[in-house]
Amino acid sequence: MRPTPTPEAAARPDHDALLLGSGSPLEAATLGALDHLQQVLTLQPAGTDRFRADSEPGRFGRIFGGQLVAQALTAAAATVAELAPHSIHAMFLRPGDSAAPLDIAVDRTRDGRTMSARQVVIRQAGRVLVTAMVSFDTNPECSEAVTVEGSVTAPEALPLLQHWAQQAPRELAGSASTWVDTPPPLEMRIADAPIFLGGTQAGGARSLWMRLPRPIDGGPGAHAAMLAYASDYLLVDTAFRAHPEPVGYRTHRGLTLDHTIWLHRPVRFDQWHRYTQQIVAAAGHRAVVNGTIIDAAGRHVASTAQEVLVRPIAELPEQGDTA
Repeated sequence: MRPTPTPEAAARPDHDALLLGSGSPLEAATLGALDHLQQVLTLQPAGTDRFRADSEPGRFGRIFGGQLVAQALTAAAATVAELAPHSIHAMFLRPGDSAAPLDIAVDRTRDGRTMSARQVVIRQAGRVLVTAMVSFDTNPECSEAVTVEGSVTAPEALPLLQHWAQQAPRELAGSASTWVDTPPPLEMRIADAPIFLGGTQAGGARSLWMRLPRPIDGGPGAHAAMLAYASDYLLVDTAFRAHPEPVGYRTHRGLTLDHTIWLHRPVRFDQWHRYTQQIVAAAGHRAVVNGTIIDAAGRHVASTAQEVLVRPIAELPEQGDTA
């Protein structure tokens, strides 16, 4: 196995390491992935409050849960005028095939003077993959608490996720190369290697920085959907990293059972956001991971919670969505 570099050494430019402005194949692939995600989030009308959509290229052997969360949010928002989304609660019931189309149905559960609620069901070939509740509010202007942080490493000083993929142990090289060859539509920077790329278990919270690799059009709703998409990354890995028992991707599988995101204020997701994740409970085969998303100005823009199934591969059920 190649030696693991320090964050400072890993962040130095080498071949395709730099992303933005490098003109590298990695940059081109990441920008292409964002183009594709925008297409996937452009839902096609298929009747009253009904939509059809495609998926990103397969990266996990099934549809990424964050994509389904973002599509549910987008579909619900298409049936609500003027109000802004403030929460989405999604339950994953079955894995999906990224090569097959999705059918999305929205039920107008409630419309009030200042709040609305929508139930969304995403099906594939008649089978329910996800059910979600999405809530909307007028989101009035108010004073905002600013999170005061101590010394925080600037995102550009940290390695890209793809650095750790390039440094992954030989036995993980096949799956690790996917993060370089078919990268997510995000720039993600993190100080140490995730467990799925050869990192080691450790307690406590872990932070990563993330942003879109270029500005996007579409207003606050588009940025909220992109943040919802990105909010699903590395939560399962955090459950592995801080699990009280020895677990790893060679012996265990992580499945997302449900995912919640609360949006506290409008987001500009083409700017840096720090995502701090920590495991808050582990019992039996289940763990709960919480996340806090802070923008570059120190404002708390979103919170997340996810229940994860961490189970030996031999005991794996059919339910859930890997992430």
